[in-house]
Order: sequence, then C-alpha cells, then structure tokens
Amino acid sequence: MKRIAITLLISFILAGCSRENMPGKKSLPDLEQITEKGTLTAITSYSPTSYFIYRGEPMGYEYELLKRLTEHLGLDLEIIVARDLSEMMDMLNRGEGDLIAYNLTVTSERNERVRFTSPLNVTRQVLVQRKPENWRQMRLHEIEATLIRSPLELDGTTIVVRKGSSYVPRLINLAQEIGGTIEVIESDGEETTEELMRQVAQGELGLTVADENIARLNQSYYPILDVDTPLSMPQQTAWAVRHGSDDLYIAIEEWLAGMQKGVDFYVIYNKYFENRGAFRTRISSDYLATISGKLSPYDEIIRREAESLDWDWRLIASLIYQESQFNPAARSWSGAVGLMQLMPRTARAYGAENPNDPEQNIRAGIAFMHWLSDYWIDIITDDEERKKFILASYNVGQGHVQDARRLAEKYGDNPDSWEVVAEYLIKKEDEEYFNDEVVRHGYCRGTEPVNYVDNIMYLYSHYSRIIG
Repeated sequence: MKRIAITLLISFILAGCSRENMPGKKSLPDLEQITEKGTLTAITSYSPTSYFIYRGEPMGYEYELLKRLTEHLGLDLEIIVARDLSEMMDMLNRGEGDLIAYNLTVTSERNERVRFTSPLNVTRQVLVQRKPENWRQMRLHEIEATLIRSPLELDGTTIVVRKGSSYVPRLINLAQEIGGTIEVIESDGEETTEELMRQVAQGELGLTVADENIARLNQSYYPILDVDTPLSMPQQTAWAVRHGSDDLYIAIEEWLAGMQKGVDFYVIYNKYFENRGAFRTRISSDYLATISGKLSPYDEIIRREAESLDWDWRLIASLIYQESQFNPAARSWSGAVGLMQLMPRTARAYGAENPNDPEQNIRAGIAFMHWLSDYWIDIITDDEERKKFILASYNVGQGHVQDARRLAEKYGDNPDSWEVVAEYLIKKEDEEYFNDEVVRHGYCRGTEPVNYVDNIMYLYSHYSRIIG
C-alpha cells in the first residue's frame, strides 16, 4: 500500500496531471473510427454495483447503461477492466478504450485529463467507520460518543482509501481546512471501495471513505458500519471520454439526455443502488463471481469434464448458461432437458440414464461435443474457428452448418470462416437459398444458431475476464 502523509505544510504533493502530459500528437479514435470498427470499448472496474457476474449473468449499473448506449449507437460492446481509477484515465488516453463508464467524481484535476459527460448522479463523500461490537445493546448517545462526527476529529487519524480515487485530494483539502495531519494509505490497485468497507466492517481497517450512495448500500449488508459523517459537499459523478473525442461526446450526450427523460434510467439506478434486499442477496451469494470466483454449483464438474474435450471450462460454462441458465430442471418446448438441454434420446445415447442429474447431463453433453469435434476436426483446421462450428452444430445440427458451407463455396466465399458461414446460415431462411441445389437439409432459422454462437462467445469474454 502506498502511504501519503498529509499536513497543511505538505499539501503541495498532489501533482496535477496536465494535458501536456497526455499522449499528445497521436491520432486516437473518435466516433467515425469506432463505428468503422463496429465496437465501442468501455473501461470500467469490477464492483458489486458497476460491473459483475452473478449466477453466470453479466450485470451492473454501468453494464446495463452501456448495453443501452451501444444498442442506441448500433455497436457491439467490449468491456476492459482497470485495476484502479488512475489507470482508467491512462488507458483512455493511450487509446486502449473509447470511454470510461464508472461513477467518476467530477473534479478540476480530472478535468485536465479527461472530458466528463453530463452528470449521471450526485453524491457526497462520507466517512466509513465501525460501531462498537456491542452497539445493539448500547443507547444512541453511547454509540455516538464512540464515533467521529466532526472533521476536526480526523486530526492524527489514518484513513485507507481506494488508489487513485477522488478521496485522496479531498482528504488533502480537509487536512488544510482543519490545520492538522491525516495519514492516507492508498490501497492496492485491485482493492475496491466495497472491499475496503468490508474490511472496516470486519475490524481489519479503522477508517475509509466512500460515496454516500455506495456506502449506504453496503451498510444494509454490514449494519455495524456507520456512514453518517459527511466529508464533502454534494459532488457530481459522470462518465468520461478523451479530450478530442468530440463526436463521441456529442453522441453520448444526446443519448444520455434522452435516457434521463425516460423511466429506464431511474429503474436501472434503483435496481442497483436502492434495492438493498437484492444487494444483500448478491453480496452474500457464493455465485457473485467477482468475489467468490464461482459461476454455479456445477463449476467443478464442468472443469473436470471439459479437460477431456481440451476446451476452456469457462467456454463450456458459457454454453450451459446459454442453454439452461444453470438450471438442472430446465425443460424446453421440444423436450430437451437438463443443464445442457439434451434430447432424451441423445442423453441416453451418450450414457445419461437420468438427464436431470447435473453430472450425468454434463458428461453426456460433453460426450456429444466430442462427437461433433471429431466430425469437424479434419474439415475446419483452425482450432478457434472450429469451436464456433461445433457450437453452431450443437444448436442446430451439423447438417444445416454444412449446407451453409456449401452455399459459401458455391458463391465464392470462404467455407472455413465462421463469419462467412454465419451469413449463409441466415440466408437459409430465404426460399432462394434453402431451395438451392447444394442445400440438403432445407429451411433453417439460421438467425438462431448465429445468435447462439455470438451469445456464448460474448459470455465467454466476460467469464474469462473475471474467473480464473
């Protein structure tokens, strides 16, 4: 942890980062280049409110807003995760991402480094401290006597805050205001404010600082925390783009103005910041992946069985979530059952006497994938491409996928490229193509297997980022 001693005399140690320090002359992407690429790359951070995976599903306040933004812009979404807030701005200004989607407090120092959007929310910084162990047996005035209620009482204290956060300059200013000394310890880069609050609640740390909306949410899970001492005036929080990304900035502002006039914006906020019961359920779950490292109760079975296929277990987990959302009792309209949604006949053929049993279902499903792998191994030589053909075949059957390959070959396209074959699968919804002489399996709702593969690869990108 990085220590900073803050007193009235040495407050000059906070060196602002001016625009001259930013990557200067290199041309970095704006909206036109982002649109050509087809993907908006957002920089964020893991937290139980902003971006996380819960029971296999990517979720979060920033995540849901980003999904709506990219749908509005007609772009795909890519998320990259920074270790701390300062790294977010460095990554943005190096061109590694297009915007920061996180509840950044708007400050004059940060304004030099990034261009903030209109505010998404208003909050204030509060001190997070621990009540006495037996606080429930104490009277209110007795509890109050143990707590810090005036900034003057911070003189001589040590406060641990998230690295690169706006809490550091605020505490510097506070030290000046009280004419005293505050020792600030910046946490290790990957420790979030929520993690620091947990440490205070468990008595591992003495004090930290948090935005009030996040502090009160966590207090609902850790009632031993006190978050009633404000350390700042109300402050705006916003997203940020690079200076010079004018077209992207305008597009985000137009979208944000529309969102804030509607109901969805406030529904999403309430879902993550006001619904404290749901937060308590998530934070205590074994399947909040950012904390527990687990996706489902079946992770160990999936890991073990995936080894025989030589696939990343997280890719198999992505398929299972797409099929059943990790529900072993799932049953489709067509009669497919269990975690991997096997037809009873297929399940029996691959050794599952009880397809509702998670272990039998997963073992049989992966045995079927072995068969598909053997089918495609001499046809599609690229390992990564072949996985997409196997996934599509798992969904719709290899016959329809081969039809799409034959159509691609007939029209002079590459039949070994999934991107190309996906286009011809979709064309098999059109009579001109499903009646073509090279097609052997007729009509296919080709959009379904294409979306199926896309969804699995999208989930896999999230799982592989968060789960080791």
